[in-house]
Amino acid sequence: MIVWVNGAFGAGKTSTARELIDLIPNSTFYDPEVIGGALRHLLPQKLLAQVSDYQDLPIWRRLVVDGAAALHAEVGGVLVVPMTLLRQEYRDEIFGGLAARRIPVRHVLLTQDETILRARIAGRVEFPDDPEADEQRVRTWAREHIEAFRRALGWLAADAYTVDNGTLTVRETAERIADAVRSGAARACAIVQTPEPTAETLAAGVLLFDEEDRVLLVDPTYKPGWEFPGGVVERGEAPARAGVREVEEELGVRLDHVPRLLVIDWEPPRPPGFGGLRLLFDGGRLESARAGEVLLPGAELRGWRFVSEQEAAHLLPPARFERLRWALRARETSTVLNLEAGVPVG
Repeated sequence: MIVWVNGAFGAGKTSTARELIDLIPNSTFYDPEVIGGALRHLLPQKLLAQVSDYQDLPIWRRLVVDGAAALHAEVGGVLVVPMTLLRQEYRDEIFGGLAARRIPVRHVLLTQDETILRARIAGRVEFPDDPEADEQRVRTWAREHIEAFRRALGWLAADAYTVDNGTLTVRETAERIADAVRSGAARACAIVQTPEPTAETLAAGVLLFDEEDRVLLVDPTYKPGWEFPGGVVERGEAPARAGVREVEEELGVRLDHVPRLLVIDWEPPRPPGFGGLRLLFDGGRLESARAGEVLLPGAELRGWRFVSEQEAAHLLPPARFERLRWALRARETSTVLNLEAGVPVG
């Protein structure tokens, strides 16, 4: 498993994590800051210049997951990870990727009064020979992110096991966390994810529409970007029936008919993905009364909404939006379209 120690910049995550590996048997320290440092040497400067925080780079989030999985496979036991995560979608993506590899995450949050936090930030020294670097690169950064931490506290407190370390020593903080891990008080994060595919897959999505012909999209917790209700077709399962099953599992809505096929899209392999066939079905209209019955599985989906085609263009990744665009044209003309990488053929 992973014990992820979260909190504001300057909250004492790293020092606590180093103490924690002495208290949890067979544990290893894993710092994603190392990946950020490596990317500064690996990525083109023009790409780095586009972001102020390497967490905004998709490659950083992917490598954090891949690095954790590789290290865990090598050493086993428990990984202790000190890392501030203040954007819920990034937490979802990283924890979901770990869940896909069957690595549970126990999420721990360090909190303290703001006056204590600011005092700790003022005393931080990471570059003893360069006081200016400490002020500009360490303390200023930490102070500038205090407000972001306060805004994130709502979802953080609901998601993580909280330890107020304002009056605790580093050792006492680590002991509190170790006790919570041993007792189960710090439970595994509820985000779940099916294992990543090892070959091409067949997936079925279902489009549901409101009275204004807007299409329903869902916001997954385990990956960036919005999506259609649906999922991978199980072995021996009919694709249309798989779509019906997924709609009921994801939205709590039971369709009383077999949805009509709109598009078949061959998705080419793009490493690390394997691609495969993607089918979109017309699930019909979801009237307002039934839409009010939508009940999301919190571990998998964060939200849902009806959107216009123009709005969908800003929410869906490009490949999925192209699939949706052609599915809407097929619905308008009562046809079925065959796509290859989002382009009609035949």
